[in-house]
Amino acid sequence: MPSGQRAQWKGFLKFGEVSCGVALYTAASTSDRITFNTINKATGNRVNRIFVDSETEDPVPKEAQTKGFEIENGQYIIIDPEEVSAAIPESNKTLEIEAFIPCSDVDDVYFDKPYYLTPDKMGGDAFAALRDAMKKSMVAAIARTVLFRRMRTVLIRPHGKGLIASTLNYDYEVRSSEKAFEEMPKLKIEGEMLDLAKHIISTKKGEFDPATFDDRYEAALADLVKAKLEGKSLPKPKKVQVSKPNDLLAALRESAGMMRAADDKPKRTAANANQGTGRQRAARGVASKAASSGAPRRKAS
Repeated sequence: MPSGQRAQWKGFLKFGEVSCGVALYTAASTSDRITFNTINKATGNRVNRIFVDSETEDPVPKEAQTKGFEIENGQYIIIDPEEVSAAIPESNKTLEIEAFIPCSDVDDVYFDKPYYLTPDKMGGDAFAALRDAMKKSMVAAIARTVLFRRMRTVLIRPHGKGLIASTLNYDYEVRSSEKAFEEMPKLKIEGEMLDLAKHIISTKKGEFDPATFDDRYEAALADLVKAKLEGKSLPKPKKVQVSKPNDLLAALRESAGMMRAADDKPKRTAANANQGTGRQRAARGVASKAASSGAPRRKAS
């Protein structure tokens, strides 16, 4: 069990006649992002959300609310929450593997949300046998179960000491790439233009390291909070430098020349400029301000 984390789902993983207890833990979360509350400018107090009738504009209490499906503009079929609950498929708490497929068979556009899949204390041997066999066979597993009130298809892959389970989008949820690209003109790039583009790519090759990625929006929000806290002027956004050459070939030639010059300089390792999440950086600013003013620290809402 990951330290400090609560399992999002607990059940069983079944392959063939073998089953073991497992748990799902969130692999990616947005909880560390900076969030803002909506405030009444006049009083400085938080505001509450109130549901109102779209026609009468009268407030509608929770007990008077129900579900509805729009069949025409402004015309609805009323569906009670109990009817919605009855339509939810029954869960047997089992991730049953239906097939093993090559890892490359699933297009990334179908990936929804990743979860870490871990064994319970009694199912470690069966879990490890499946993990190691999948690694050596270089396959992923397709499984189905009810997750969070919906029947979901899940792609399971070996990941470090455990497995990672990614929920998959349904086919009707994925939009056609043909429609997205249907208005693109048919162009064939060759000769010097293609060679220059390939040269730029070759000089910019690297390795995937998410620790070096900067969330510049979060960093800007953290700087904004810190500046407001300290009573300083707000940070000014940097101006976007627009490329001067209007000709694509000229721009490629200029870029290739810059790349060659960069190749002559000593290489240095990229550093992570985040220095923690935006929320953590903003919190450090609050703590620093409180310490310098001698004011007691309070927990942010």
